[in-house]
Amino acid sequence: MQIIKSIDSLRQTLAPLAKEGKRIGLVPTMGALHEGHGALIKASVSECDVTVVSVFLNPIQFGKNEDLDKYPKRLEADAKLAESIGADYVFAPSVAEMYPDGDPMTLVRDEALEGMYCGAYRPGHFRGVLTVVSKLFLISGANDAYFGEKDYQQVFLIERMVKDLNFNIKIHRVKIVREESGLARSSRNEYLTQEERDQALGIYNGLKAAKAAYEAGERSVSKIRDIVVKSIVAARGVVQYVEVANQKNLQKCNGALAAEDKAVILAAAFFGKTRLIDNMELN
Repeated sequence: MQIIKSIDSLRQTLAPLAKEGKRIGLVPTMGALHEGHGALIKASVSECDVTVVSVFLNPIQFGKNEDLDKYPKRLEADAKLAESIGADYVFAPSVAEMYPDGDPMTLVRDEALEGMYCGAYRPGHFRGVLTVVSKLFLISGANDAYFGEKDYQQVFLIERMVKDLNFNIKIHRVKIVREESGLARSSRNEYLTQEERDQALGIYNGLKAAKAAYEAGERSVSKIRDIVVKSIVAARGVVQYVEVANQKNLQKCNGALAAEDKAVILAAAFFGKTRLIDNMELN
């Protein structure tokens, strides 16, 4: 496996493969790879001829008071993990390589949804995500790209960007990978103390309880939401948001869910100083 750090080198490497008809899969990451990323890489390796894992800690998707500086950085370990799963290339550009003139003036936005849910608490976050993902699509020329459903709003926005801007790439969703306890795998789990890790199960336990209530016939959006909120609070977490949204358009659901509604519960909460997100589809 080869680590490539320049845009031109990646293009020169992948272009002949594309001409040969090789199907190129892209797994965009910010590094600190774990089993959740591993599932994305495995999916790409199983479905594509060539797999590229990008490792780029994208500064324009972090706010001023967020964890950019302390986000785990371990390129060598990430490359070994990617190689062990079957990836062919790791693309690890510097910030200067991706943004040679500083923060880009041209940005990709979703005005309707970028300020909702996670975006309401992280101004500019999804603008940064969509911009860097669009750059990675164009740089790699990949046929397929793989994203985890833990970041539910993110993958929804990327799918809509691809449709709206006619990117010639197929987006694949990969189910959430959880620790044995049920906690959704995240690079930020490393920040948790053991006590906080135990408390963080309040999100997953609340989502499970809400889904069980739904399957038992509960259709009240407020009651479904309250089940999750109470579980997080009981676990000594601080709720940032819990919402029930329509899977089709990600708009908030209100009142009672109809039988034909496909909904998803989206949640974000703090345990200690660590912000975690999770979700669960009800249908």
